[in-house]
Amino acid sequence: MNPEFDVDLLRTFVAVVETGSFTKAAATVHRSQAAVSMQVKRLESMLGTTLFTRDTRNLALTRPGHTLLEYARRVIDLHEEAWSAVVRPEVTGRVVLGAPDDYVSSLLSPVLRRFSNLYPQVEIEIVCAQSTALAPMLADNKIDLAFVTRDRKLRGEFVRSESMVWVGASEDTPVLAASPLPVGLYEPGCVARTHTLAALDKARIRYRAAYSSASLLGLVATVDAGLAVIALTRCSVPTRLAILGDAHGLPKIEPLEIVVARSAKSDRPTCDYLAAQMIQDLSVRSQRASAAGASASSSALPRDGRASDIQARA
Repeated sequence: MNPEFDVDLLRTFVAVVETGSFTKAAATVHRSQAAVSMQVKRLESMLGTTLFTRDTRNLALTRPGHTLLEYARRVIDLHEEAWSAVVRPEVTGRVVLGAPDDYVSSLLSPVLRRFSNLYPQVEIEIVCAQSTALAPMLADNKIDLAFVTRDRKLRGEFVRSESMVWVGASEDTPVLAASPLPVGLYEPGCVARTHTLAALDKARIRYRAAYSSASLLGLVATVDAGLAVIALTRCSVPTRLAILGDAHGLPKIEPLEIVVARSAKSDRPTCDYLAAQMIQDLSVRSQRASAAGASASSSALPRDGRASDIQARA
């Protein structure tokens, strides 16, 4: 008789895939990193196969891992739908959520998936825009919730801090030798831009604004082309790019504070539940659990803690 799948093990496996690292998965499933590693090993032992290949930078699915992934997601979805149908209150309605594109792709995807499984009758509309553009939309009740960087116009409920790092095409990118230093920046008024320029000014580094954009993809394109260095939240750094720092003559940057802000007309259950889900899954408590796990074990982790691209390998 074949052993039955443990839903918790499948949930941990999917969390590792979706976050790209054991460290970030630990925060998602509210376990230590060591516990996540043990659960994956237990699942591999049950199946008699390896699900991931690991090196110092990347975490990739093996062919059996890729096969298991879609089945695992279906099992988890069905499990959560069944639980919701019996236990959860019947919630229907629509929520308009605003967030910058880098937060949506790096932080919110697993949260939104879990929320949709728990509340399948709730329609979620996502508005991707920078925090500076979302502030007036929130004030005008054009969006219900905003997962954004805190500033004087967007206070909200604190969720977590995100460190900012310098990023270049490689660790020896030629632009580092240029003076003034060519820098790609987010749009004027953005907190990330303010922190970046403040760090450069404090370190007395001569720079020029080589590119300015409200788009993460636009900034990354300048780095890919070798035209500039940029400062991004660590969670949103593509794995193909290099993280730079003190060794490259670049200063530390003040981290960003992320909040969930609400409009005046968001006082309804659909908004309450989604706001609570984001805070529960992404709060500072989750970050502390992840940090505790990182100190307990360092096996099978990307070297710099970023989300790795996971691809199927034979």
